[in-house]
Amino acid sequence: MSNENKTDTPANSTASVNPTANWEKGTICIQAGFTPSVGGPRVLPIFQSTTYKYEDLDQVERLFALKETGYKYTRTGNPTVAAFEQKVTLLEGGVGAVALASGQAATLLSVLNLCKSGDHIVSAATVYGGSYTLFGHTLKKYGIEVTFIDPEDPQSTLEKAFQPNTKVLFAETLGNPGLAILDFAKFASLAKKFDVPFIVDNTLATPYLCNPFKLGANIVIHSATKYIDGHATSLGGVVIDGGNYNWSNGKFPELTEPDPSYHGFRYVEIFKNAAYIAKARAQYLRDFGACLSPFNAFMLNLGLETLHLRMAQHSKNALALAAFLQKHPQVAWVIYPGLPENPSYERIGKYFLQNEASGVLTFGLKGDRKAARTFVKSLKVAALVVHIGDARTSVLHPATSTHSQMTVEEQLSAGITPDMIRVSVGIEDAKDILADFDQALKSIQA
Repeated sequence: MSNENKTDTPANSTASVNPTANWEKGTICIQAGFTPSVGGPRVLPIFQSTTYKYEDLDQVERLFALKETGYKYTRTGNPTVAAFEQKVTLLEGGVGAVALASGQAATLLSVLNLCKSGDHIVSAATVYGGSYTLFGHTLKKYGIEVTFIDPEDPQSTLEKAFQPNTKVLFAETLGNPGLAILDFAKFASLAKKFDVPFIVDNTLATPYLCNPFKLGANIVIHSATKYIDGHATSLGGVVIDGGNYNWSNGKFPELTEPDPSYHGFRYVEIFKNAAYIAKARAQYLRDFGACLSPFNAFMLNLGLETLHLRMAQHSKNALALAAFLQKHPQVAWVIYPGLPENPSYERIGKYFLQNEASGVLTFGLKGDRKAARTFVKSLKVAALVVHIGDARTSVLHPATSTHSQMTVEEQLSAGITPDMIRVSVGIEDAKDILADFDQALKSIQA
């Protein structure tokens, strides 16, 4: 039995694939995850079904006991969803993945698969606003405490945040919207010293630009709604298991001790290095039901086919816009990791696979709230939307939207300032993007 998607993907499924080891990212984006049969559809089909037919009661019993692979019910597995999961697994270099209904669901599942009431999480304070409120407020209601840290602090300072009951270290490859590239060496060292799993949200970098497993991460998550989809059409999330953590260290008995909901099944014993992702599917996808729909899986898989092309153009356009904004008299400051003077610039060469810095930048607009309103209303190519990672350029004011639930102090600790404008730079012609921002900025002076 294969470890990958073992609980719900048959070995002879149309979703199975065994690509050659030397495939590049672009080939994986296009070819992986689905192998057409002779005379069958060339493109991954949408298996729009909740159920799967069997003729043998014993076989179904084995499926529900996790003794045999197969699709039982689309809440825990579906051929279209499995194809998407396998493609992402290959792109990240993991051992298996579970796709979910949203990025927020992926964040929640990634930590609840490890934490219970009385446990503790250490998280970078620079994470996405939705992750911050989930960790800082909602999880607290269920007895899980979180300590937020400044990822740029010295390691000796960060070590003080860890407790005997710490079960997770969490961070983002690219902070949203602070955009500092994570110091993977420091965080991997922390995770190793305190022997806790290191979870990385790789949404803004994508597996095209960064593979956190190669940098010490144990679990990787994505809001697939963003760059993986790339066209603002479909919600989705995904959790990927790196297969590189020792779950038998005594800290995670739910992975090593019998699971009473599966007749005493032991995940590490059966699934070995893929125990984490097998448990995530068997327990939490089953019980929470936050599954990805087959249609959205189809759309996200389609988005992945052009990920490598889009990320190159997003990065190119973002660098051009950042350089332009630096020189504009209505702009107070610009943050983009791809600028040589940015503090994270050297980390691109150290941690990123390409000499590119993704498609998001922030800048400070000179003037008051009225100036910001005038600027946003004057944009023609870019639009004001609550989103990121779209093919179309968009802007947002984080302090009054994605991070508005945070206090002023919490916003500042996450790098959010009242004058900050976040830009998700699209893949339009760069000349049109620059011209649009130029005329909108000039409208403030009119």
